[in-house]
Amino acid sequence: MGRVIHFEIPVDEPERAQKFYANVFGWDISSWGGPADYWLATTGPEGSPGINGALTRRTGTWAWVHVGVDSVDEALRKLREAGGEIVTPKMPIPGIGYMAYCRDSEGNAIGIFEEDPTAQQ
Repeated sequence: MGRVIHFEIPVDEPERAQKFYANVFGWDISSWGGPADYWLATTGPEGSPGINGALTRRTGTWAWVHVGVDSVDEALRKLREAGGEIVTPKMPIPGIGYMAYCRDSEGNAIGIFEEDPTAQQ
């Protein structure tokens, strides 16, 4: 069985993308300091569920990530304000939660997911 342990999001303008992800999701993004254009993204505190990843200069690749949020509505509001685009509006996933598909400031696809706390586990 495989698990997602890291993600990389290709970007055209790293400074714009850093602002976008910090404003929309609260991520801490910093330069790796290596020879390549690579910025580490910390998406939450150590020991909490989830994964960390990176932004990397676009080389023709495509990325897809799903991001868990407390509120899809709030995330969509922040996304629009930060220059993102809603592709598919908020929709219910019966018994699980809510989902929306979007594009970030760099044109990458993002799935935004809110768990329904009343859903049967």
